[in-house]
Amino acid sequence: MFSAFKKSIPQISIFHNSSSPPSAKALAALRSATSSPYPPGKSNARPLKFNLEVLENTPPTPDQIRTILTYLPPARSADDPSDPHHVARLISTHPSAPSLPDRPSSAEGLSRLAQSNPHAVRWPIIVDWTNGKAVAGDSEGVKDILEHLRKRRDGEIKEEADHKPTGWFS
Repeated sequence: MFSAFKKSIPQISIFHNSSSPPSAKALAALRSATSSPYPPGKSNARPLKFNLEVLENTPPTPDQIRTILTYLPPARSADDPSDPHHVARLISTHPSAPSLPDRPSSAEGLSRLAQSNPHAVRWPIIVDWTNGKAVAGDSEGVKDILEHLRKRRDGEIKEEADHKPTGWFS
């Protein structure tokens, strides 16, 4: 009866570095999805509805880093640390990034590194806080987040928390 109260507009943040081409491309895709038909080739499609927070040249806080690491998809390559929540997944391969023995091993260390050397971070970091999804350093990864939102909008994915009365009222 009151299912409309359960729906919320997804909250998406992009930790954006304006000097990073992948970050600029991802930000453009997010903005386009809220103002133009999505997917782009379908003229009868509606734009996606989500709140977009752009955090320009601002790294995530240590608490945000810990959450983001749990939202990232599982590591794909064998050279990644065995811990899927390891902060090294957010460190770039830029020449100014620290080498393996000098890399931070905590969210606090990564946050300090990002503040002192923005090139050491994989930009952009895009987080869908509502659906628990994140991508880092990949402008193509934004498509996965947008496609998930489109599937929800179009009813291809059902709400996980469908509350149906049980017991007395059912």
